[in-house]
Amino acid sequence: MKATQSLQPAYVLHRKQYRETSLLLEVMTAESGRIGLVARGARSGKRASSGLLQPFIPVLLSWRGHGELGTVTGIEGNGAYAPFFGPTLIAAFYLNELLMRLLPRNDPHPELFLAYQQTLQRLTAAPGEQEWILRLFEKILLQEAGYGLLLEHEANGGEPIHADVRYCYVLEHGPIVAGEAACDGLPLHGSTLIALEREHGYDSMNLAEAKRLMRRVLAQHLGGRPLHSRELFRQTYGRQREPDRNR
Repeated sequence: MKATQSLQPAYVLHRKQYRETSLLLEVMTAESGRIGLVARGARSGKRASSGLLQPFIPVLLSWRGHGELGTVTGIEGNGAYAPFFGPTLIAAFYLNELLMRLLPRNDPHPELFLAYQQTLQRLTAAPGEQEWILRLFEKILLQEAGYGLLLEHEANGGEPIHADVRYCYVLEHGPIVAGEAACDGLPLHGSTLIALEREHGYDSMNLAEAKRLMRRVLAQHLGGRPLHSRELFRQTYGRQREPDRNR
C-alpha cells in the first residue's frame, strides 16, 4: 500500500470494531483500489467526521503507513448520497461483498470505482431495474478482475453474435452456436449477449438468461463459499420475491 497525504475519493466496503475505540475498514478507493485501514479513535465520538465511515457514503480519505494495513489521517464528506432501504440495501451490500471477494488489495481499478459509484446511484434512482443494474455491474467487475465475458462474437471462428440465434455459452471459452448435440454449457439467445454488450435493449427473457449466466460464471470464481448478502435476502424476504441467485 502506498501512503497518501492528499485526500482521494473512497467508499467503505466493510467495517468492524477494533480494540476499544477504533475501526478496521475495507475501503474501495479511486486511485489505490481496495485497501485495508485502521481508523483510530473512530468510535470514541470525538471526531464528528468519523460518522462518515459507513458503507455507501462517498468520502475523501487520506492515510499513512505501508504494507497491508494503513492508518486513516483525514476524512471528509464527498457530496450527497441517497440512503438505501429494503431489497435495494441488500443489493448494495451485494456489490460490496463481490468487491471484497473478487478484488485483491492494492490493485487500482479507477474504471471499476466509477462503475461502483454509478451503480449505487442507479440503484436508488431506478429500484425497479435493480436486477439489470446488478448484471451490468457484475459484467464490469468480471472484466476488471480478469475474467471478462466474450459477448461480441462466437468463440469458434469469430462470427458476430446474431440476436435470433441460440448459443451455448461454455465457461472459459465463450459462446458457440447451439447444434443438435447436447449443450456443454449454458444455453441462451444471441439477443441476451447483445443486450449485455450494449448495456440496454433487454426483455424479461434476456434478464433471466443474463442472471443464469452471471450466476454460473461468478460461482466459478467464488470458490464455493456462499455470499452472506444472498442469505440475508432469503432470511428477510423469503418467498415474497425470487432472490438473485448470485447473492
